[in-house]
Amino acid sequence: MSGKSTSDDALPISVFERIFRSYNATGFLPILLTVLLVAFALFIPNFVAVQNLLNVLRSSSYLVIIAAGQMLVLIVGGFDLSQGAVVALTSVSSALVMVAFKDTFAGDPGLIILVGVLAGLGCGAIVGLVNGACVAFLRISPFMVTLGTMSIATGFALLLTSGIPVYGMPKSYVEGFGRGLWLDLPTAFYLAAAVVAAIWVMQNYTRMGRYIRAIGGNIQAAIVSGVPAKTYLILSYVICSMLASVSGLALTAQIGSGQAVINAQLTLESIAAAVIAGVSIKGGVGRVEMVALGAILLLTLTDAMDLLRIDPRIQAIFLGIIVVLAVALDELSQRRAALAAIFLDRIRARGL
Repeated sequence: MSGKSTSDDALPISVFERIFRSYNATGFLPILLTVLLVAFALFIPNFVAVQNLLNVLRSSSYLVIIAAGQMLVLIVGGFDLSQGAVVALTSVSSALVMVAFKDTFAGDPGLIILVGVLAGLGCGAIVGLVNGACVAFLRISPFMVTLGTMSIATGFALLLTSGIPVYGMPKSYVEGFGRGLWLDLPTAFYLAAAVVAAIWVMQNYTRMGRYIRAIGGNIQAAIVSGVPAKTYLILSYVICSMLASVSGLALTAQIGSGQAVINAQLTLESIAAAVIAGVSIKGGVGRVEMVALGAILLLTLTDAMDLLRIDPRIQAIFLGIIVVLAVALDELSQRRAALAAIFLDRIRARGL
């Protein structure tokens, strides 16, 4: 009897623990996204049209790439306001270089594309290096550093083009890569999937993944433990900016021109997508697969508002509200986690 009673008493603990662990592992995001997709499919005309779904998938892919980079700097306790400007600078510089080498490598479009891509990625690497070095070595606030580099990158993009779109990129880059489909899915989707997979592996199976979480959780403790914090801080910002460049290259190919003003809300959207996905603004917490879902959720809402013909100015207000609510939910989730731990401790103490 005593053995059976012990087994029965242990069952409620297991059930409670499973509920809390399951919810803490997945959060509300997958459930919310599923509910919204079903609701939009039922009540919004043309939401499930093939072309609309492809547009959502393509737009989400660009944001997923940028938000994955934003997640890295949030995990180490910073954030990056310059991502949107890096996208614009990458768009302009890559397009200008491709056009400049169009005659030099007239018979080799692949080489033209390669030179342009390297130019765009180089811009992202430079901005990321400046951001990371200022934060790591000069200990300047990430807000002030990235605000400054945002202004600088935007200024260079406008100076190089005078605000005029740059045309003349190779057709294979625009039609084949930017607007092409592979297995009936946009090429940007595969690019985003590759980025998410690479960062997931990095987070879960590499030293860098462990180190950036340690830095975000407690940088002083990480340094005492032998973590080269400055190196990984800089790496986080460089990767963040280079991922913004990757997204900028894909966007440029899809649009078909280099533009100095390509999407003014990308930075805000990347922060919103990351925080919605449970990335803590205080650092130390974040999962790239959840960030991908956050980006899809955000772009799904935007698409639904477009189909409902909601004024873009109202959409901007809505995006701002989402960011504020996401930050508030982040704070509440941390309190909830603490209360859940206390609740489970009391259950164990009472033997329920």
